[in-house]
Amino acid sequence: MSGYDPILFDLDGTLTDSGEGIRNSVAYALKRYGVEVDDLSTLNGFIGPPLHESFEKFLGLPAGEGQKTVEIYREYYRDRGIYENLVYPGIPELLAELTARGKTLAVASSKPEVFVRRVLDHFDLSKYFAVIAGADLNGAHCGKAEIIGTALERLNMPQGRPLMVGDREHDILGAHALGLPAAGVLFGYGSREELETAGAEYIAAAAAELVPIIDPAGLET
Repeated sequence: MSGYDPILFDLDGTLTDSGEGIRNSVAYALKRYGVEVDDLSTLNGFIGPPLHESFEKFLGLPAGEGQKTVEIYREYYRDRGIYENLVYPGIPELLAELTARGKTLAVASSKPEVFVRRVLDHFDLSKYFAVIAGADLNGAHCGKAEIIGTALERLNMPQGRPLMVGDREHDILGAHALGLPAAGVLFGYGSREELETAGAEYIAAAAAELVPIIDPAGLET
């Protein structure tokens, strides 16, 4: 078998730069709690992990209360924030190249699956993915390992050699919890230190750098 297959991608911070929309949506929700944020870059920590957990940590809410804040967040995100988003340079080319090499691709995101599909459809990226897996709208089934497991079940490739690609420690740790290797990308919202500390087997600074990681034996084809 040549390299890795299937390849599972995170969405936010890996395929698309969703930072603006997420930060604006978080700031919108925080205002309901009387919290004004002058520097929106301080909200980058909300990008990637399950939102209800991030709100609970940021606001000091009891466990389980963060989901109410997520509903406020979605008042802005559902129709505005979701489109304050850009595809990272080189991602369409990467997905087309991997598809041409016969790789099976999937998305495993902590974002609600309905929003994952809307984003991918909006940017005409859905066509590259055999499976799209995300969380439930009610905040259930949002753990990264669980979502990766769901994606693998839907792919039904028992003889495959999966690789997870993401930008945050949650992507790396979620893959490792299932015994899978992971590649971290530096163009998202996680630092090299975060990814290395999480134990990423590979680190790529640009989308094109993932090709020799995923398919080293196919580079001359």
